Amino acid sequence: MAVARQLARHVAPVVDMVYPPRCPLCGTAIAGQAGLCLDCWSTLEVPTQPEAQGMGVLVYAATYYTETSRKLVMAYKHGGRIALARLLARLMAARLPEAAHGRPPPVLVPVPLHRWRLWSRGFNQAALLARELARLGKGEAEVAGLVRHRRTPNLGGLGREAREQVLAGAIRLNPRRMAQLAGRDVILVDDVLTSGATSRACIAALKEAGPASIAMACFARVEEGHHLAHQSSP
Repeated sequence: MAVARQLARHVAPVVDMVYPPRCPLCGTAIAGQAGLCLDCWSTLEVPTQPEAQGMGVLVYAATYYTETSRKLVMAYKHGGRIALARLLARLMAARLPEAAHGRPPPVLVPVPLHRWRLWSRGFNQAALLARELARLGKGEAEVAGLVRHRRTPNLGGLGREAREQVLAGAIRLNPRRMAQLAGRDVILVDDVLTSGATSRACIAALKEAGPASIAMACFARVEEGHHLAHQSSP
């Protein structure tokens, strides 16, 4: 790992010379590859503290889901700009508490994609974030902890009860990973938290492993009263 970091430091100036760093939102020249310009940074809205969001676990969100964070998510998830995972994870990591002294690090479990969605998109955006968070020292990534064994339609436009019905039984604990989660602090990882229906299904499945605790980390969280809160998940 130390060798990789040293190599990255030597390569970075060359990369910057060939591909001058620019803000991924507005294109303004910036100092480093993984960042935003000052104007775009200033438009991010950061929650003051974690909240339970009606799911019974603490949710650590890097930002609220506003126009700026929406553009970042869309570029990352649908625009194929997977290099943004490092930026998003860095913002998420800043919101997560340090691991409890004397306890093993948390297990980072991403919200799973169905195999057909994974095939069509080419990557699981939550899994990439979990791996980046692990690289930043926020836990151990377990990308196969949960399995979405049944394909589900887009939940946009559905009410809470309808969402719960669609997701019923769709997400399950991977029995081959149960031992890795038992008695551990687990953090569920996703890019955006909207209604919470998918997250609740994941949390219910994770509880079957008997973890010591469950929390959630996401990049953006939809909050009532914000101007994009009424829109469906990206």
